[in-house]
Amino acid sequence: MVVIEQKNTLRNLLVRDAMRRQVVQLDQSKSIDHTITILIKYKVNALLVVDNGKNPVGVVSKTDIMGAYYAGLPIDSPIEDIMVSPPLFCNQDDSLEGALESMREKGVYRLYILENKGGTVVGALAYPDIVGLLYRFCHQCEYNHLRSKKRSTGDFVRRFTVREVMTTEVQAISMYESLHVVMEDLSAYRFGAVLIVDGDDIPCGIISKTDLVLTYKHGVDATDAAHTIMSSPVHTCSVDLLLEEATKKMIMADIHRLFVHDGGRTDIVGVISLSDTARVRSGSCHGCVSSRIKVET
Repeated sequence: MVVIEQKNTLRNLLVRDAMRRQVVQLDQSKSIDHTITILIKYKVNALLVVDNGKNPVGVVSKTDIMGAYYAGLPIDSPIEDIMVSPPLFCNQDDSLEGALESMREKGVYRLYILENKGGTVVGALAYPDIVGLLYRFCHQCEYNHLRSKKRSTGDFVRRFTVREVMTTEVQAISMYESLHVVMEDLSAYRFGAVLIVDGDDIPCGIISKTDLVLTYKHGVDATDAAHTIMSSPVHTCSVDLLLEEATKKMIMADIHRLFVHDGGRTDIVGVISLSDTARVRSGSCHGCVSSRIKVET
């Protein structure tokens, strides 16, 4: 009898296999302005907040800073005023599958990692870290798309495409709307970036939370129009692009998302992010599933 084990690529992997060992942290008395500088310097989306005794007391993310910008909070305010508390933890020897499930259930994008003994914070785990690990697995796998092409033995593995993984809901905002409106939409839809369109509804740029926190730091009025800070061009890919190719494109370009087009590049029908690719859990194809098919006698 043929039995397919209902597991995925993350099976037997531990948090320590994917976690980032650099933990960026700041004292709760530090200002929002200083925090933005540290986030940009270390290219992270959040940092751990500690008290005077170096004990973890909260987390401050770019989302929290965007909220402060929207509320008109002075940029020299201490981060204890905007931090989310308490931080969420897991142990370095917990299963990676369990950690990913915990992130999904709690609606968070990162966990901080405790040493199994002593409770010391030794790392952080976010969706991009999991994607990076899965990408390395795929790159070394015998079913890898590029290796299959070199072998010229035919492609018998069903591969994920962007169409199967992408988020179909795309929020677009006019380039003439205010930054207040941009922040409202990012908060309401829990997006990391929003598509900006011109007067003819043609995509002309994007605004991310990173763009907004830098705008906050530079003292730009939140009533200014979106086109004054948007980034261009819009990074896109086709709905039929293989997931492994889309992942590679994001990793190599050091971006977190691609807007997805169907047909012309202006016909945007979805968005794919590193968070979406992490949730697939099985790499970029079904090779990891078929390799676990076994015959019981």
